[in-house]
Amino acid sequence: MGNKITFAKEIAPQTKLFEIEAEHIARRGKAGQFIILRVNDEGERIPLTIAHRNPEQGTITLVFQVVGKTTEMLAELDAGDEIHDLAGPLGKATEIPTGKTVVCVGGGIGNAVVWPQVQALKEAGNKTIAILGARTKELLILEDEIKALADETIITTDDGSYGRQGMVTHALEDLIQRGEKIDEVITIGPVVMMKFVCKTTEPHGIPTQASLNPLMVDGTGMCGACRVTVGGKTRFACVEGPEFDGHQVDFDELITRLSYYKPEEQVSLNMYHQAKQEPASGTNTKTQ
Repeated sequence: MGNKITFAKEIAPQTKLFEIEAEHIARRGKAGQFIILRVNDEGERIPLTIAHRNPEQGTITLVFQVVGKTTEMLAELDAGDEIHDLAGPLGKATEIPTGKTVVCVGGGIGNAVVWPQVQALKEAGNKTIAILGARTKELLILEDEIKALADETIITTDDGSYGRQGMVTHALEDLIQRGEKIDEVITIGPVVMMKFVCKTTEPHGIPTQASLNPLMVDGTGMCGACRVTVGGKTRFACVEGPEFDGHQVDFDELITRLSYYKPEEQVSLNMYHQAKQEPASGTNTKTQ
């Protein structure tokens, strides 16, 4: 039996939010953890972060961006439809300190991870500052949800269409320069962004956790696609992370690996588009 989608909404171009019935995960999940789902019984397994949980209603919230075949299939579903199967919670939860000042730096779809992190940090009595970045205003997601929880929220857009113009690293550097005593930084977003967030904090000796969700494929450690070198040792993001000491991560290696399967991913997407167009022409052929 599948997991029913109880609510669906497009929150930005090519970005959707689903609330899904998953009582076990809603009760047990923690900030930083993820689920694995399949859209149908022949579908690939994809990992998605648990953006929010509602234990009372037995639902979890997932936020995803359409980037390939499976996420396009997922986006075609709506409230009332069912996900074929869904497993979780998986991965290690974010280590939540108490009584500290923590800055959460999110970029793009990474804001879906910032949301539960800020909530957990606030519940543990931390001062929490969120820096949320996007290329443009229309691509910024979950601003209201995070603002409602964080002590301070700073918005940046690459084109200056909203908030302050520039990168999240500029806002982070300004925060440091104004004398804010930052005990820890947690960053999640595009790998290049996380690399430069870590480069920004390293000279100041600020501990920084990088959430390496973008690397995960299978989610169980079997496929090896999420291998990452941390402190010179091979680690697996899905089972040993997804969060690691950002100052120890070999980001250049990750950036190279992320491009490995792009040709195959494009072929898969093209075949899916072709298959959607074939039934009508196939029917015509049979009736001739």
